Amino acid sequence: MELTLEVNGMSCGHCEKSVKDALNALEGVHGVSVDLTSGKVGVAFDEAYVTKSMMKEAIEAQGYEPVG
Repeated sequence: MELTLEVNGMSCGHCEKSVKDALNALEGVHGVSVDLTSGKVGVAFDEAYVTKSMMKEAIEAQGYEPVG
């Protein structure tokens, strides 16, 4: 599956790396793309292993705010 999350608070390469690393650490996540300009994070994942709420928690743990 693929999901796009809107994330507030990302503004630089470090932000992008933090979010990517946090999501890639979750079992079942196959790929992450971050667009700093729009604040959108695309995630390719296996829904049998990871949920949207788990992804949002991982982003929040890095200090960013997932919306929606």
